[in-house]
Amino acid sequence: MDFISPKDVSLYADKIARLAEISVGNDNINPALYETYDVKRGLRESNGKGVLCGLTEISEVNAWRMIDGVKTPIDGELFYHGIDVKDIVRNCVIEKRFGFEETVYLLLFGQLPTKEELDDFTSLFRELCVLPKNFVRDVILKSPCQDIMNMMSRCVLNLYSYDQTPDAVDRENVLRQSLQLISQFPRLAVYSYRAYQYYFTEGSLIIHKPREEYSHAQNILHMLRKNTQFSDLEARVLDICLILHAEHGGGNNSTFTTHVVTSSGTDTYASVAASLGSLKGPKHGGANLKVVEMFENIKENIPDWRESTVRDYIYRIINQEAFDKTGLVYGMGHAVYTISDPRAEILKTFAGKLAIEKGREKEFELYNTVAKVSAELIMQNKNVLKCVSPNVDFYSGFVYQMLGLPKALFTPLFAISRIAGWSAHRMEEIVNGNRIIRPAYACVQPRKQYVPISQR
Repeated sequence: MDFISPKDVSLYADKIARLAEISVGNDNINPALYETYDVKRGLRESNGKGVLCGLTEISEVNAWRMIDGVKTPIDGELFYHGIDVKDIVRNCVIEKRFGFEETVYLLLFGQLPTKEELDDFTSLFRELCVLPKNFVRDVILKSPCQDIMNMMSRCVLNLYSYDQTPDAVDRENVLRQSLQLISQFPRLAVYSYRAYQYYFTEGSLIIHKPREEYSHAQNILHMLRKNTQFSDLEARVLDICLILHAEHGGGNNSTFTTHVVTSSGTDTYASVAASLGSLKGPKHGGANLKVVEMFENIKENIPDWRESTVRDYIYRIINQEAFDKTGLVYGMGHAVYTISDPRAEILKTFAGKLAIEKGREKEFELYNTVAKVSAELIMQNKNVLKCVSPNVDFYSGFVYQMLGLPKALFTPLFAISRIAGWSAHRMEEIVNGNRIIRPAYACVQPRKQYVPISQR
């Protein structure tokens, strides 16, 4: 059969629409049955807490603490192998150095490196970012894609073909593959974006090679910008973003995907591609884009940014009268954190510093105003019992905008960072899993008799 072009798909629209109607009727499950069978929808308990389905030493997310026998909300905590992420960021700032490479080392090996170990690791890291000969031309430029996440998935699966031992799952081989992919991800993302820009937006095709003396964050800005120039603050803020997004427990959707797929015994490339597919979803990695879109809508509809005016408009958003009419204030609240998200608190500080450099202080204050009034209104109008605070997505999109990053790269940038956590969890699953992850589904379909086709 000949290839069906996008223009030809419309020829089948009516037939597909009729089939879709049939599927809708057969796919609906009575919601009451979930309670009957005590199904934890979304693998969540009735109180919103995730169902415990595994153990990890890689990271810990805390929002509650037992105080005098009472479960009490606390300021959010995030630990990488037992080390507070706030301490990682704080020391990088004090010592005026980039910290993502050190964070990768910590996540993969469970300990902080000495200066000599970090220098050796960073040197290896930069050597491994080299892509196979003609890969950019043959894979990225010859088959550009409008979605950068899908393009990155394609690149990852293509890299399988260039690996001499792609299917081996021994620790050494998986570590080598993981380090290569972590180091290559910035090039895959930026070059895929450049190809998209050239072929789909009539932009210029400019490909910069990474520089050996640059950090991960510096090279992203170097490769992305036509003039390769960036300020020290820009690079350091981006580095902090990479640190904060590198890992967030084994239960987040894309990392759990890593565990599930790895448990089947598949190769590293297939595992990473699956996690990329999960992260692409707007309920996961694409959340900061919704925040940016919401703020664009707010600025279009509010003539001034006084707190009273902002409060009135947020009230309309919550009551499904404004923006996308879902009733959601994007970037507010988190499935785990209560009083605060430590990543958001850190990012807020650096967003403020970057706003001063970029002359966008008033816009930064608008973000703070929205955060304040949203927390109050959500708790008043939605009967929310736990505290509501900004999550990391609330400020990250604003930071990316100030860094001049295109929206098409917001989620890929998340992937550039989170592959460090995926890799650590893949290693942990290979060492400790030993069983394929296979939860159960209860079938609630009544028995039916087969009817011969002549009698239907």
